[in-house]
Amino acid sequence: MFAMFRPFSVLRARTWLRRIPFATIWGLVWPQMMMLLCSIVVNLTDIWAAGKISSDVQAAVGLSFQLQVFLMVFGWALGTGGMAAVSQSMGAGHFRRAQNYVGLVLVSCVAVAVFFALLTGAFRHGVLALLQTPESLMTVTDYMVRIMLMGLPAFYVMQVGGTLFRAARQVIAPLLVAVATCMLNVFGDLCFGLGFLGFPAFGMAGIAWSTFSANVLAAVLTLFFLKKGGLVTGHALPPLRWLKLGAPYLFRVALPACGNSLLWHTGYLVMYGITAALPDGVEALAGLTAGNRIESLLYMPANAFMMTASILVGNALGAGDRAGARRIGIVLAVLSAVTMSSVAACMWPFIPELSVLFSGDAAVQRQIVNYLFFNVLVVPFTVSGLVLHGVMNGAGATVYSLIVNTASIWLVRLPFGWGLSHLVFHDAYGVYMAMFLSMAIQTSAMAWIFFRRDWARFAMNARASHSNHKEKA
Repeated sequence: MFAMFRPFSVLRARTWLRRIPFATIWGLVWPQMMMLLCSIVVNLTDIWAAGKISSDVQAAVGLSFQLQVFLMVFGWALGTGGMAAVSQSMGAGHFRRAQNYVGLVLVSCVAVAVFFALLTGAFRHGVLALLQTPESLMTVTDYMVRIMLMGLPAFYVMQVGGTLFRAARQVIAPLLVAVATCMLNVFGDLCFGLGFLGFPAFGMAGIAWSTFSANVLAAVLTLFFLKKGGLVTGHALPPLRWLKLGAPYLFRVALPACGNSLLWHTGYLVMYGITAALPDGVEALAGLTAGNRIESLLYMPANAFMMTASILVGNALGAGDRAGARRIGIVLAVLSAVTMSSVAACMWPFIPELSVLFSGDAAVQRQIVNYLFFNVLVVPFTVSGLVLHGVMNGAGATVYSLIVNTASIWLVRLPFGWGLSHLVFHDAYGVYMAMFLSMAIQTSAMAWIFFRRDWARFAMNARASHSNHKEKA
C-alpha cells in the first residue's frame, strides 16, 4: 500500500523543490553574510579593544551600543516598511514606485535620527540613570553616548540604506560599503584606541571616534551608491500626489514594526537594568555584552537568511504568487535552522576558550560562559524564528511580529529574568535562563502564525485588488 504512494510523494517533493530559486537565494545570501561578518568584526573589535583598556570601558561600550540600538528602532521600522514596499514594487515590475519609496524612507529616517539625537542628548543623564548605570560607569558611558549621538544620523543612513539596497536585490554595493566601514573602524580601534603600529593610544576616545568616522564614511558611500544604482532620483521626496497614495502603505507596515522594535529594545534596556542592579552588575554587564557579540557569529547567516526571506517573499507577493512565498519561507527556515544548529554544535566545546579570548577578568569570563550556555542551546529556535520574522516583514504583516515579540519579552523574559536572577540565583544566570525560555516560546508562536494565519493578506497587491492602488508610477 505504501509503495503506491511513495513514487507520487517523491515526484511531488521534487516538483516542489524545483520551484525554489536556490541560485537566487545563494546570490542574495552570501553578500549579506559578508556584510554581517563585517558588522560583527566591528562589534567584536570594539568590545575586545575596550576590554583591553578596562572592564569599565567594556561595559560602557556595551551600554552605549544598546542605547544606539534602542534609538535605531525607528529607523529599522522605516526600513521594514521600505523593505516590504520596495521588494513588492520590484516584484510587480513598478521600478518608479520603488524609487519613490526609497526617497521617502531616506528623508524620513534622517529627520527622525536628527530629532532623537537632539532629544536624547538633552536628557542623556536622566536616560543613563534610568538604565541603572552604575556610578563608576557614568563618566565613561556619558562620553561614549555623546559621540554616538553625533553619528546617529549617519548610522541611520547606513543601516536603512543597506535595507533599501537589499529590497531592490542590489547586494554588492552595500557589501562594498560594509567592507570599507569595517576596515576604517578596525584600523581606528587598534591604532588610535590601543596604539598599534606606533600610533598614539587615545584609549576610549580612540574607539569612540573610530566608530563615528566609520559611520560617516558609510553614510556618504551609501548615498553615492543609491544614486549610482538608480534608486535615488534628483528629487529626494516624491510628488505630493504620489505621497497621498503611496505613503499610507509604508506607514501601515512601519508603525507596527516601530512598536515591535521599540517595545523589544526597551525590553532589552530593562534587561540591562535588571542585570546592572545585581550585586556583581559591572561584571555581569561586561559578560552579557561580550557574550552577545560572540553569539552574533551564529546569527550572521541566520540574519542573511532572514533578509533574503523578506526580499523573496516580498517579490513573490508583489507578483501575486502566494504559494511561492510560502515555499520560500519554509525552505529558508529549515535551511537556516539545520545549518546554524550544526555550527552551534561545533562551537559548544570551545565556549570557555572564547570567554578567555574576550576578557582577562575571571568573573566576566564566568558570565560569558553562562550566557553562551543558554543562548547557543536555543539556536534552533532563534534562527528559524528570525527567518519567519523576515517572512512577515516581506509580506507587510508586521502586526504579527509586534504581538508575538512583545508578549515574549514583556510577559516571559523580563518577569522570569527578574525573578530568577534577583530572587532565585542572585546572579545573571537567571537572566540568561529567561532568554532561553522566551525565545523558545516566541518561535513556536511565529511558526503557528506562519502555518495557520493568512499573513499574505497584508501585501500591497492584496490591498490593491480592493482599491486598485491607482498609482503605478
